[in-house]
Amino acid sequence: MQRYKMVLEYDGTAFHGYQVQPNQRTVQGTIEEVLKNMTKGQEIKVHGSGRTDAGVHAIGQTIHFDLPLNIPCERMINAMNSQMPRDILFKSCEIVDENFHVRYSAKGKWYRYIVDLDHFVNPFKRFYTGHFPYQIDLARIKEASQDLLGEHDFTSFAASGGAIVDKVRTIYYVNVDFDAEKNELILDFIGNGFLYNMVRIMTALLLEIGSGKRPVGDVKRVIAAKNRLECQGTAPASGLYLYRVFYEEIPEIYRMDREK
Repeated sequence: MQRYKMVLEYDGTAFHGYQVQPNQRTVQGTIEEVLKNMTKGQEIKVHGSGRTDAGVHAIGQTIHFDLPLNIPCERMINAMNSQMPRDILFKSCEIVDENFHVRYSAKGKWYRYIVDLDHFVNPFKRFYTGHFPYQIDLARIKEASQDLLGEHDFTSFAASGGAIVDKVRTIYYVNVDFDAEKNELILDFIGNGFLYNMVRIMTALLLEIGSGKRPVGDVKRVIAAKNRLECQGTAPASGLYLYRVFYEEIPEIYRMDREK
């Protein structure tokens, strides 16, 4: 058996999330079906670094699986891509040690959220951005975002339905940028892990602060409250991208938390 680690990107619009679900089109299910064809009927379990929800996209999702075939990595990429639907593309492949696990070996993840700030929903952006039609103060969002850095109990930012009991996570890096040409707000979050809907909830809170609905210092209060009722908004799935999974220590350039 060979253990393959592969990085892929996908448009999550037409998928009912990453994880296999009965009678639903999912990323995991699509990949497993292709591997089943390649092994002439053998069931192959695909492990993902994270379970993206319906409508969420990926630039750097990472998977691993064990295959009873010895296929060179270049051929594996070609074989997989030739059988994939057009909303999935494999980008890299390597053969890894049997002790490697795509989820448990990860050191951190990078999520990006893109917000369209146009007054009306752009029909060509509606599946690939969130939408916030209100005036925002970029400086307020940048200032507030820095209070997310460091190790905190993020109970206030965890949606119901998550099975994780320990809600302490460390955010290493938060960056807020504005693309004037596209009129889009770009939010980047890097941490050692994220709770269910955590990035979408943080984004919703920052947008409320940027529009003046909340004070700039409200992030600290919401974190301390450890109560989801203090932060009930959730940004749409369409603007969220799993951008990268780190399997080495987080580079110093992405360790803004050390300034806290």
